[in-house]
Amino acid sequence: MSHPRNFCGRTRREFVWEAGAGFGSVALASLLSSQGFFSNSAEGSEHGSSGHVGPHHTPKAERVIFLFMYGGPSHIDTFDYKPTMKGMDGKTVDVKTFGRGGHKSGGRIVEPRWNFNQYGECGKWVSDLFPNVAKHVDDIAFLHSLTADSPIHGSAMLMMNSGKILSGNPTLGSWVNYGLGTENENLPGYVVMLDPTGGPISGAKNWTSGFMPASYQGTVLNSEGPPILDLRRPEGISQPVQRELLDALAHTNSRHLAQREGYSELSARIASYELAYNMQSHAPEAVDFSQESAATLDMYGMNKGQTRNFGSKCLLARRLAERGVRFIQVYSGGNHNDANWDAHGDLEHNHNLHAGETDQPIAALLADLKQRGLLDSTLVVWGGEFGRQPTAEYAKGSGRDHNAYGFTMWMAGGGIKGGVSYGTTDELGSRAVENPLHVKHLHATVLHQMGLDPNRLSYFFSGLDQKLVGVEHVEPIHDIIA
Repeated sequence: MSHPRNFCGRTRREFVWEAGAGFGSVALASLLSSQGFFSNSAEGSEHGSSGHVGPHHTPKAERVIFLFMYGGPSHIDTFDYKPTMKGMDGKTVDVKTFGRGGHKSGGRIVEPRWNFNQYGECGKWVSDLFPNVAKHVDDIAFLHSLTADSPIHGSAMLMMNSGKILSGNPTLGSWVNYGLGTENENLPGYVVMLDPTGGPISGAKNWTSGFMPASYQGTVLNSEGPPILDLRRPEGISQPVQRELLDALAHTNSRHLAQREGYSELSARIASYELAYNMQSHAPEAVDFSQESAATLDMYGMNKGQTRNFGSKCLLARRLAERGVRFIQVYSGGNHNDANWDAHGDLEHNHNLHAGETDQPIAALLADLKQRGLLDSTLVVWGGEFGRQPTAEYAKGSGRDHNAYGFTMWMAGGGIKGGVSYGTTDELGSRAVENPLHVKHLHATVLHQMGLDPNRLSYFFSGLDQKLVGVEHVEPIHDIIA
């Protein structure tokens, strides 16, 4: 019997075991799930051995782009107009707040630092921080009464992404892909793009698949340079040889699964490498902006230093949407302090910086999706993990503490009404007072627009039918649905 060929000093057997080792967390078992090998974990109560749940009703949206403003943008300085605060700067008021600084019963008012103007047929008041997004208010539904369970970044991030303040649970993008599957076998169904300063607190827990197979977790994609790290073909191995090895691995994998229920570490590596093989030719094409016109690049702010990075991510989000990626999350802000929207010290510096980086690209994304006929089928979500207080955090300066009692997010496209505002906070923006919403209502609305019933979509784990929205019935926000 002849010895296996040797590649780069390794035997074929060693290559089999090491294949895809650097890629295992990106796309676990796409082949296995497509062939039903994860049926024991599927939504057994409704679909038995089906790999994906499938839509419960006719969807309004086919994909989601979540623009995540990490750190907590101030709602009263952006989209939640509070005219009565004008002239109150420095005044001490009795208002209960709870943020990083703990519980407080009062504080010094920091009035909004930017002027507001009315835009669109709906007459929506928008701050000077977002003059470009303001031109699209007739396509946007503003949610002014969001609440969350935690005013601390780590747990609030987990709640906004997974519906729970504790780690280990599947994130929204994972639920969407578990429910609907992928439209493109050559690209991840769930993509995350991070700020150049780094990822958010809690890191990959914000795009984990939790107790679901890792095939549903988010894949970090770069808009510049190599699109996915560790994706290049191993040195010394040609594409035909790589394909030959994958076929041999698939045969080995089939025999292994016939002997043992479920999948082994080997099976996961094989399947991951198969998707990596497919993505080697498709991911670079997706990030190739040379196909875009000069006018498009200019619209996204690709020719300006301030907007280039976020603009490239928004443009890539549009390209991924065109290519069938189900869930795309784009982060503005990373690392800590003023590297994100966490304006504890100098509000003006912080928000001028981050709004300046994102306003033009976000407006371009909305306009580009609309002109290409994609906005109707693409649900765009904007917001952070919470808002900010109306009072100063410190004795001096304009910084605001965290506010999980009432803050603003917005949605556009994907069957959402435009030119509407839902819910209100009090006259200072300290808490929701009319039509208060929870993060779960936002999640329920996203799932509903994607054709999934948030109260039926479940995954059996640890003896329970786990749901993104929890055990209690949660309605989507019907008043903003077209």
